[in-house]
Amino acid sequence: MKIRKFAAIDIGSNAIRLLTHNVIEERGKKTQFRKNSLIRVPVRLGEDSFTVGEISELNIDRMVKAMKAFKLLMEVAGVEKYRACATSAMREANNGNEVLATIATESGIQVEVIDGKQEAAIIASTDLKDIIRQDQSYLYIDVGGGSTEFTLFTDGKIKLSKSFKLGTVRLLNGLVGDRIWKKLQEWITVNVKNFPKLSIIGSGGNINKLHKMSGRKEGEPVSYLWLNAQYHFLESLSYEERVSELGLNPDRADVIIPATRIFLSAAKWSGVKKIHVPKIGLSDGIIKNLYYTEHNP
Repeated sequence: MKIRKFAAIDIGSNAIRLLTHNVIEERGKKTQFRKNSLIRVPVRLGEDSFTVGEISELNIDRMVKAMKAFKLLMEVAGVEKYRACATSAMREANNGNEVLATIATESGIQVEVIDGKQEAAIIASTDLKDIIRQDQSYLYIDVGGGSTEFTLFTDGKIKLSKSFKLGTVRLLNGLVGDRIWKKLQEWITVNVKNFPKLSIIGSGGNINKLHKMSGRKEGEPVSYLWLNAQYHFLESLSYEERVSELGLNPDRADVIIPATRIFLSAAKWSGVKKIHVPKIGLSDGIIKNLYYTEHNP
């Protein structure tokens, strides 16, 4: 048996994450990926990028410090390979290239900016293949701070994917107009009408938290009815009450409402009654992608 350590850095619009996995190789057996640790730093880059158009000096400093810390943590943990990816906030920041150059100089970490299609493809290389059944179709929804990726699977393969500038941080800042919602509704209704056996798979920190709040067991889906009731309950509370009474993290207590709205809208327009929450996302996909690229270059 050989145990290796791989890591992924996900620079999102709402937070920055460092995920490490133990990769267990054993002759004659399928390689196992086991989550070792997850560190999440609430640097909300989207509020800079989507409202002002560039990353502020304060957040550049916070990012650099986070990357230095991540580099040291990876060294201490014995991580042999990692990949750092940035999504919509860095894609849209006018000073994005300068920020990435500063990070590289200060921390030694090279960050690559990926687009929506790349994001969807990386996510698809996660354990989704183990969850998806050949005789069913799935709408995979990954809700982020700046964008949401929608991927339609049928016959166990990706049929099509689309990234929408519909993220929780954008919604909080009033940056999503009716036109985007209408485009999403049209895309869903046009593309799912031929798939009567459709299920939704949700990913992202918000749906993971909602699933935990529901008290359901791992692998058990949340229903549209429960999610709708929870949405109205969350809306009835103040931000402070969501933090103090529900125990939500300060940077989760606001974005969880727009995230729930995205999932509810997608479920309504697709006619799906249940949402599966396997608790996988971009970071998991980065690690799998990193490992399998090594074996199939």
